[in-house]
Order: sequence, then structure tokens, then C-alpha cells
Amino acid sequence: MTTLFIANGNVLDVHSLKLLSGYSVLVKDGRISAIGADLVAPEGAQVIDARGLTVMPGMIDCHVHTIASSFNLGNVAKLPNVFTMLRGLPIMRAMLDRGFTTVRDAGGADWSLAEAVRTGLIEGPRIFPSGKALSQTGGHADFRPRSDDLDLCSCVHKLGNIGRVVDGVDACRIAVREEILKGATQIKVMASGGVASPNDPIGNLGYSEDELRAIVEEAGNANTYVMAHAYTPRAIVRAVRCGVRTIEHGNLVDRDTADFMAEMGAYMVPTLVTYEGLANEGEKYGLPAVSIAKIDGVRGPGRQAIETLAKAGVKMGLGSDLLGETHYLQADELRLRAEVLGNGPVLQQATLIGAEILNQQGELGEVTQGAIADLLLVDGNPLSDITCLLNQGEKIRAILKDGKLFKNAL
Repeated sequence: MTTLFIANGNVLDVHSLKLLSGYSVLVKDGRISAIGADLVAPEGAQVIDARGLTVMPGMIDCHVHTIASSFNLGNVAKLPNVFTMLRGLPIMRAMLDRGFTTVRDAGGADWSLAEAVRTGLIEGPRIFPSGKALSQTGGHADFRPRSDDLDLCSCVHKLGNIGRVVDGVDACRIAVREEILKGATQIKVMASGGVASPNDPIGNLGYSEDELRAIVEEAGNANTYVMAHAYTPRAIVRAVRCGVRTIEHGNLVDRDTADFMAEMGAYMVPTLVTYEGLANEGEKYGLPAVSIAKIDGVRGPGRQAIETLAKAGVKMGLGSDLLGETHYLQADELRLRAEVLGNGPVLQQATLIGAEILNQQGELGEVTQGAIADLLLVDGNPLSDITCLLNQGEKIRAILKDGKLFKNAL
């Protein structure tokens, strides 16, 4: 593997939120071998002049749907698997171009997609797949229309369906075991109603507590964890009480619920930008009217939610949760959060805390010796100007993933 020497950059220490001026980074065998102000390029190394640029970790998006090529998830669920895969390829490549070198797929992507990226068959971010999200009948991943007769859900077999319908404690246990066997690195569960699905109001609960506890136990038996889609305080509290580790969205969280999350050590992954995309472009691109009607109830409270969570000390990962034609808004999640929390905390959410959520501390999300060499060379200082990470990565001059250059516009 090529040895890279990134010379004379301004390394962003995401722990201290300081720039280390005039530092160089040596990359060998896909990892950061050394970092410092007095390093000398070894003979034969490829030298990249980073003078005047910020060298920072590749970003982590903890909530994406790489196969969500349309707003109408019910229609995507009906596509042939090959079409679903092919439509997902440009979505993944664009994520990498924006500086997101790692993503956690929250329903849809499977082991084969993650393995295709890992082996270099396709270009995209490193994927931590959840496989099929688990939904009760009539829950957030049940896209069957209202009818006198409900057809058997074929969601287990369709790549385009973000979830699978499963009911009952024993069936939930089997479903978790199957998703783990198929390569899921964590389990996603729909613990409340949602926006994009037709028949479940936001305030509905998903699953009984017995079912949730069984799902959490089975995930724990496989040395992994559960992430839960949940909006309301009631849904969040019961999910965390049942052992769920990360709550997704959480727009309607209140201070008591945030305090409970902090006490239990649970993480939140808000997804503010998706509601902007849904509100502004959803109708144009086929989001069903019943889903559009749900947006306002969660869009407005989102900013207040991240402020409430921050005050309670809840750790937040960055998430975008975009669908269809709005994937281009991914990095705008940084801007929306920075307007409330400031640039530094948001950069930590997109790097260090994301790595914690993935159980990849010291591996991802930081520029330190021994870490995987996922690096961005940025024309600008994101500590003072978060917009240098926006606009489809136009100011990200170089991108390394696993020590390999995927972009070099220097």
C-alpha cells in the first residue's frame, strides 16, 4: 500500500477543538503512523502539500438510507433489487465526495452493499448496515396500503424496503438473529410512528415493552446494540428503559426525558435536515399527502430538541436521514446544528461521538496515531466557518479513506 505524507497542514484536534499548525501526518498501510511538527517524509512516500489547509477526520453520518432513491419509500420497496442497488450507487459516491467517509445505514443497506464498498468494488463511505429495520404490523416500516385484505408483507426479500414487519416476542427474537446472521452490525427498531409511512401517527408507540426487551437482549447476545426510531417523550423513555442505546430523531423530547437519557447513558441522533427536505421538496418528488401532513408537527420542535439535549448533557451523533432527491442536503445538517450549538460541538458530533456510537473509538473520527486514515484536507477552518464543509464538498480538496486517495483536487 502507498505511503502518504501530508505535509505542513493545520491538523484539527477534535478532542481539544484546536488547530495544530504546521503539523504533518504520515499514513502507512491505511492507518496514521505518525503525526507531528517535525516529521520528515520517508523515502518513496507520496507527498501531499497541505500548507494552508485544515487536516481533519472524515465525517460520520449515523443515520442514512443509502438505498432510499425516492421520497416514496413504498415505491422503492417494490423495485427489483438490481434497480435498487444501481440507484443507490450515485447516492453513496456523493456521500463520500461530501466528506462522509463512514455512515451507519438505518435500514435498507445490507452486508453485500457494505462488503462491496469494503473490497473496493464500488466507491462510497464505509457502511455499518442495520439490515432491515424491525416494524410491528402497521408500524413505520409497514408500507402496505389500507385494504380489506392485507397481503403478506414481502419486505424481508426486497432490498428497497427499509424494514421488515414482525410481531410477537419469539418472532422478534428470530428476526434479530436473522439480521445479525445476514450481516447487520446493529439492530434498528421502529419504536414510534413516523413521517414517511402511511398509517402510523407520530404519537403511536411501536412494539410492546416485552418485544423491545427481547430485541435488545438478542442484540446484546450478539455483542451489539439497538437503535430506535422514536419522536415523543413517551416513546423515547420506554425505549431507553428497555435498553435501547441510541434514539433516532427525537424531535419532541422534553427536559425530563433528556435528563433520563443522560442518566442512562443513551445517545440521540437528531436528523434536522431531513424535515427541511421533506417540507420543501417532498410534494414535488412524490411524498404521499398523508406524510406531508405530518411534517410540521416535528419540523419546528427539532432545533429546540437539540438545545434541550445539549443542556441535559446527552451525547448526540450527526444524522441526516435524507430521501430521494434531497440527499444533496446532507452536509447542511452541520449548518443547522451549528446555528444552535456552535461549530465545535457539531464537529465533535460528526467525528468523535459518531465513532463512540459505532464503538469505533480510537479507530475513526480523529487524527491520532494508530487511527484509520480517513482524512479530509479542507480549504478553510471549520471551527470558525462551518460552510467550508458544505456545497457538495467543493472546498474539500482531498479525501482519504483507509489511507487511499478518493479525491485529490490539490
